[in-house]
Amino acid sequence: MRVIILGFLTLLSSFAFSQTKEFTLDNGLKVVVKEDHRAPVVISMIWYKVGSADEKGGSTGLSHALEHMMFKGTTKYPLGVFSKTIASLGGQENAFTNTDYTGYFEQLAKQHLKTSFELEADRMQHLLLTDEEFGKEIKVIQEERRLRTDDNPQALTYERFMAAANLSAPYHHPVIGWMSDLHTMTAKDARNWYNQYYAPNNATLVVVGDVKPQEVFTLAKRYFGGIKAKTVPLRKPQVEPPALGKKEVVVHAPAKIPMLMLGYTVPTVNTVDNAKSNDPYALELAAGLLDSGDNGRLVKDMTRGNQTASDTAILYNLYARYQTQFTVYGTPSQNHTVEDIKKGFLNQLNLLKTTIVSEQELQRIKTQIIAQKVFERDSIYGQAQEIGTLETVGLGWQVADEYIERINKVTAEDIKRVAKQYFNNANLTQAQLKPKDTPGQKQ
Repeated sequence: MRVIILGFLTLLSSFAFSQTKEFTLDNGLKVVVKEDHRAPVVISMIWYKVGSADEKGGSTGLSHALEHMMFKGTTKYPLGVFSKTIASLGGQENAFTNTDYTGYFEQLAKQHLKTSFELEADRMQHLLLTDEEFGKEIKVIQEERRLRTDDNPQALTYERFMAAANLSAPYHHPVIGWMSDLHTMTAKDARNWYNQYYAPNNATLVVVGDVKPQEVFTLAKRYFGGIKAKTVPLRKPQVEPPALGKKEVVVHAPAKIPMLMLGYTVPTVNTVDNAKSNDPYALELAAGLLDSGDNGRLVKDMTRGNQTASDTAILYNLYARYQTQFTVYGTPSQNHTVEDIKKGFLNQLNLLKTTIVSEQELQRIKTQIIAQKVFERDSIYGQAQEIGTLETVGLGWQVADEYIERINKVTAEDIKRVAKQYFNNANLTQAQLKPKDTPGQKQ
């Protein structure tokens, strides 16, 4: 039965991307179209190859601030017109900023795709970015930082963890930026960022839905073809210095419960020494073994088992642009301590290093991970998100077709090998949140 399930999921996943076509305009804009004719709707995403990882000291948060400003009007469509236009057509629109990219999308009936293209092409080249509107919006962003990070002990701990884990790598600073940089940021800074990075040759247009590729390409030429390419700043390779020992961070904040994070610097598909290396996919399966809902080892051993943890989780992104962190984190349950959950985390990581995973457990996790991937691709948003991510980090949408094959090739020995290679004390960054319960305690 398991072989049948895996065969079905592999077939379904391959079909999901079999109707994907790509095209590049003369100005460098790449257009990727995926047909999905289940409903008369379409999603259009424009992805810019710029995120917080491109920001330098003193300018952190610029990518996110510019994302906000992209909704503040152009010379042709004043403030508010963009969103009102999409809403009047029964559509939805939004945006997102990450370490590696900034994206904008509209989901609407297929006959309105040209409206989405017209609006996005307009703000790619004619954004107003006035001092007045920027002055208002930067205050909104500062408040967003206060609410989501400064007043959120868990988020604050994660921010300090990433800063300690990445000494020189581009993921050192938060996407929203340091508050000191937000206080000194100006509309001129945002205009310079816009003029540097918002160009057709630094963007990918992704369209998924009830469309025909050639018709999309024709529309793309009509609306985006006349925009001039720009000279985009060169990205130099950035590699973290060799680890010389464990790094540790303690955060004192007014939290109700403590938290522990253990992170190990690991490769992504983008950064492995050998393109044929299966290390990122073995790490993906290691994450699944530890954290796969009620079947995950952390839940079975620490939450339901000895009940030392009230919650646990794993963070790992195999598609990041640069090397990243394999992070284990959680909070102790009542009557237990951070040391208790640390012992539990290290015990589970050591088991991966010393004990071969059984064939039964390995196949169960593979099936579960593949099923989750297929489920994510069921929506047109999920399909566009995967295509856009892979294109923008430099891997190409075709890598999506390799995922299931590469996962199925991972062996129990591969998991043991990567665990031994990466999950070691010299490669560790530890961050602990300690509840602050006295007014005079230092932060």
